[in-house]
Amino acid sequence: QVQLVESGGGLVQAGGSLRLSCAASGRTFASYVMGWFRQAPGKEREFVATISRRGGSTFYADSVKGRFTISRDNAKNTVYLQMGSLKPEDTAAYYCAASSNPWDSGFYFARKNRYDYWGQGTQVTVSS
Repeated sequence: QVQLVESGGGLVQAGGSLRLSCAASGRTFASYVMGWFRQAPGKEREFVATISRRGGSTFYADSVKGRFTISRDNAKNTVYLQMGSLKPEDTAAYYCAASSNPWDSGFYFARKNRYDYWGQGTQVTVSS
């Protein structure tokens, strides 16, 4: 069992930056592929980014590529999402997720059903 707690959300102006954190419980954090998803009101939850167990591989949605960076610190049981050049369309609740599946490809982990555990989310609002 893994519990995930996101933090770092808030209100930011367009063009600004935020860093989200997701702290995981348990001693097996390094055995999970981690991902970030987001959900805007009235929309489906969509993939943002994923990172392999040791952090050597990452994959991004086209909408955030070049603006967002996913990273992890296995010693701290934490995964991060550094967001830059934020746009109003980035406004959403952001969720981190953990998957016990072995790394296959970024496309594989872009699907919600690959993940076993989810956090409660943190709200990001980007004003124009």
